[in-house]
Amino acid sequence: MASLEVAKEVKKPKPLSTNSAVAYAVKDLDVDVVSAYPITPQTTVVEKIADFIANGELDAEMIHVESEHSALSAAIGAAATGARTFTATASQGLALMHEILHIASGMRMPIVMSVAMRALSAPISIWNDHSDVMNARDAGWIIYFVSSAQEAYDTIIQAFKLAEDPDILLPVMVAYDGYVMSHTIEPVITEDRDEVLKFAPKRPFPYRLDPDNPVTMGPIADPNWFYEIKYQQVMAMERALEKAREIDEEFRKTFGRGYGIYECFMCDDAEALIVAKTSYAATLKTILPKMWEKGYKVGLLRLRLYRPFPVEDFKNILDKVDAVLVIDRAISYGAPLQGPLAMEFSSLIVKEDLKLNLTSVVAGIGQRRMIDSDFENLVKLAWESRTKKYDRTIFYGVRL
Repeated sequence: MASLEVAKEVKKPKPLSTNSAVAYAVKDLDVDVVSAYPITPQTTVVEKIADFIANGELDAEMIHVESEHSALSAAIGAAATGARTFTATASQGLALMHEILHIASGMRMPIVMSVAMRALSAPISIWNDHSDVMNARDAGWIIYFVSSAQEAYDTIIQAFKLAEDPDILLPVMVAYDGYVMSHTIEPVITEDRDEVLKFAPKRPFPYRLDPDNPVTMGPIADPNWFYEIKYQQVMAMERALEKAREIDEEFRKTFGRGYGIYECFMCDDAEALIVAKTSYAATLKTILPKMWEKGYKVGLLRLRLYRPFPVEDFKNILDKVDAVLVIDRAISYGAPLQGPLAMEFSSLIVKEDLKLNLTSVVAGIGQRRMIDSDFENLVKLAWESRTKKYDRTIFYGVRL
């Protein structure tokens, strides 16, 4: 007799913005402490979490602070006691946290923070680009870029499991586009809290503050030890690459959704690639099939896990194409290539002695409008760059 399979319940999606999806993940993870200061376009993340706390859906402490600097400082204090801790910010808020970013990673605090990315001033811009996170890329945090509200929900869950792993113990940022994603409603499947906590059980900081077992945190390290302590962060970040891959695969098996540490879309038989992230990557996935019909064999390498950088994976992908075009939404002023992500790919190409042309494009600064024809132009540029080398960064769409 054939065995009967019990059909798994099909969950009905909720209409959620990416900000709300992040808040639902925090609730379903049973986070203990949330410390935050409001800043556009992040604010509705912690507003929604406050609603969950007020109506009894989440038993957590919400710490209202006087600045983002204080928000991350409070998060460090909470994590040091063993509490599962979350915060959120954007733009100038992340910049104001910059001093504390290094302290959080240096003290190995497993904090998770969402960043609704927004341009940095001056002049004042409340609109989206990636300058805030790219300015923080060397602060010792694991960094994910996500491209949908569903992926944001799922990645917050994965991020806590990764941050709290005893072999990692590093803080994690989950970044997405302000407004374009933070306030856009999409269908999102949320999971039962029991299932989420079974996947990502709380693992309190193993060296936490305890009156019965006193420890010293954040001491002065003289030149004999500072180097070794920082190198421990290097090794933890290196371990995080495979751990992130394992966690995503476990998530796929548990909940039926997975993303890998990067995505390669229409890469088979592609002769050139575009590297993009967040909403630009999502848009390109609608553009590329039409461009292939016109003869432009250009694939998409979507960046998901940015720190640690998947060097070997990207090396193997780039080795199969003639050109790569990297879209940056931030500027590295005065650098050889002024797209910061493009510089990293340039370094990879030189290090691995890969034979292909790289084109650096800066686009969408301050949320400058990009429509379908603009993305089509970038696909054409990627295709043409197989035989044409650009030595300078192209500032696409700038008007002078």
